[in-house]
Amino acid sequence: MPLFNMTELRARLAPGQRLIGLDPGSHIIGVALSDVSLLLATPYGQVRRAKLAGNAARILSIARREGAGGLVVGLPLSMDGSVGPAAQAARDWAHALSQATGLPAALWDERLSSSAVNRFLIEEADMTRHRRAEVVDRMAAAYMLQAALDASRPA
Repeated sequence: MPLFNMTELRARLAPGQRLIGLDPGSHIIGVALSDVSLLLATPYGQVRRAKLAGNAARILSIARREGAGGLVVGLPLSMDGSVGPAAQAARDWAHALSQATGLPAALWDERLSSSAVNRFLIEEADMTRHRRAEVVDRMAAAYMLQAALDASRPA
């Protein structure tokens, strides 16, 4: 299955279907979920990074349980906007995950999402380092998914 842009991905969804936002890290995949109106993203959970088949089964289970019809995967572009090794790895993983789950997927620039979330958790929520480590991945996924939802909202 090819990767889509956000506008195409939204158009492929049946009415009432949600989107799953994924922030793939080297050890943890942050998971976020949109509401059915595709207006709001919320942190959902996390999946320990493992072999593709195991991760695909877990993400597909979430999609079925929550009524999600597509995936938005964070794309870690370089600060200058170029596609470096990490972004290419994320693109390859998103394509393979889409194939394995049968869910359409789009990529979304997630530069600085983890930094923004960490800054918020330190300054506004006054969280300890340990507590931040527990929530940052799912919150970064929600931050990225919210940006994708906002930018692709029909006029």
